[in-house]
Amino acid sequence: MIRQDLRNIAIVAHVDHGKTTLVDEMLKQGGAFRENQVVEDRVMDSNALERERGITILAKNTSAYYQGTKINIIDTPGHADFGGEVERVLKMVDGILLLVDAFEGCMPQTRFVLQKAMELGHKIIVVVNKIDRPDARLYEIEDEVLELLIDLGATDEQLDSPVVYCSGRNGTASLGPETPGTDLRPLFDKILEHIDPPQGDEDGPFQMMVSAIDYNDYVGRIAVGRVTRGVVKPGQEVTVCDFHNPDTRYKGKVVTLYQIDGLKRVPCESATVGDIVCISGIENITIGETLCDPEAVEPLPFQKISQPTVEMTFSVNTSPFAGREGKFVTSRQIRDRLYRELLKDVSLRVQDTDSADSFLVSGRGEMHLSILIETMRREGYEFQVSTPRAMMKEIDGVLCEPIERLVVDVPEESMGAVMEKMGYRKGELQQMTPQGSRVKLEFLIPARGLFGYKNEFLTDTKGEGIMASVFEDYQPMKGDIPRRTTGSLIAFETGTAVAYGLFNAQERGQLFIPAGTEVYEGMIVGQSPKAEDLVVNVCKRKQLTNTRAAGSDDALRLIPHKEMSLEQCIEFIAEDELIEVTPKSLRLRKRILDKSLRMKAAAKAKG
Repeated sequence: MIRQDLRNIAIVAHVDHGKTTLVDEMLKQGGAFRENQVVEDRVMDSNALERERGITILAKNTSAYYQGTKINIIDTPGHADFGGEVERVLKMVDGILLLVDAFEGCMPQTRFVLQKAMELGHKIIVVVNKIDRPDARLYEIEDEVLELLIDLGATDEQLDSPVVYCSGRNGTASLGPETPGTDLRPLFDKILEHIDPPQGDEDGPFQMMVSAIDYNDYVGRIAVGRVTRGVVKPGQEVTVCDFHNPDTRYKGKVVTLYQIDGLKRVPCESATVGDIVCISGIENITIGETLCDPEAVEPLPFQKISQPTVEMTFSVNTSPFAGREGKFVTSRQIRDRLYRELLKDVSLRVQDTDSADSFLVSGRGEMHLSILIETMRREGYEFQVSTPRAMMKEIDGVLCEPIERLVVDVPEESMGAVMEKMGYRKGELQQMTPQGSRVKLEFLIPARGLFGYKNEFLTDTKGEGIMASVFEDYQPMKGDIPRRTTGSLIAFETGTAVAYGLFNAQERGQLFIPAGTEVYEGMIVGQSPKAEDLVVNVCKRKQLTNTRAAGSDDALRLIPHKEMSLEQCIEFIAEDELIEVTPKSLRLRKRILDKSLRMKAAAKAKG
């Protein structure tokens, strides 16, 4: 059976190349909204964190209609840290729209997702987006994509992939770079013409791979996947099995069956080959499992997900202020929440440690883990996290570390500063491409060399630089990379920070806290420009006397403090420091709060 009335596609691209904006326009022109309906921008970014940060974190399904054909569209994240989201949904589609920015061209994540799609043999439509940019390089971009396809070993058919020129913001598409187009019809036509329709045995026993899990308080877990064979109906008995774990086999029942129509889930009476459906009623279902007819239990192999490269330790909060602000503070609650995250995030790993109060959490990068920390803190969890560490591997008796392919796009005058920092962090230059007044540099750099670099990079390029990286492979250790060249300002005693104490402390470095902040001994209150830590008394009050002198009692002028975001905290902390995360506060602290015990531990480490 070939379903001519259906197409399944995923939109993949590097971060900020305009995927979600293009999906907005495809939905508007594909009849998903009423004529007069008010629709917010980037409607697919439904998660609060996605809207705040302007990035896509979770892959999401939607659909549009064109000339009587339903087009299931999956909007995917562009950030390399969420590559696992892209990998798991590629099994649900028959083709991809590869979106490339008309100026930036092929970036690391473009390469990564294209390689994964080509491994599955998917058809590709190249979409050059943002053609209305004044600095667009339309003809060069087409050559860059062709070079990338050749580099990744594309078949002749994939090399003949059609190119569509789009402006996602204006909702226009054309088949030539010179003609701007009036709507997205050329893109829809190419999807119908070039992407294969789903096909399979409609009369065979039911089979479906679970590619995503959603959760609802009323119905529990919802399995999302594509029907590969047969027909499914509400009330049908199924067997759950796992290709990679043959012992997993249990029975379940399809309680409710939904298909995705626009942005809504619509109940349906049945679904057949090629349909992307949402099924509830099976309690312990997880990503990668297969739903089958009990008479023909045949599990499908799941796409192998790339391994995590960065790990952090999550542990119970042990600071003097523990338990004041959080709702969930015990090790059992933190452990349950972390293991629950594994159900829907396939590229995350959680391990118990020797201590019952701490857990090892591994992910794709700093941002991947920081999103998890931010989500947990908004849900009311209180805990502390360590500095991120690169995950080492022993290959043929040699200790190896993860290497990232880093692409930076910087103004010419900032190139020297960036090259200097890359040398210091063991980065090796691979390619250098001048683009007008800017330069595109490509490096291979250890993952640990990128920890804490983003803020420095923005300072060095005066905020004009763009950087992006993606995992390349494991290589032998590159030698020592200092984590940080500055020290910390540490609170001397427990109390409330006052203006007089802060005024005296600000001469020692940049402060992170305003007057009135409660502090405890061993808490980090600022950054010292020198390489060693300094203890400062921010709670020190001025001794009152009855002597007055002109000028000595003028109002104290405090330099504005630096408000630290979660990402900045993760970048800042050293090996012997922790971040205390609560729903209301982020506090930096030393692992050992007492100064004399810290000095003894440091002396012991050196000796």
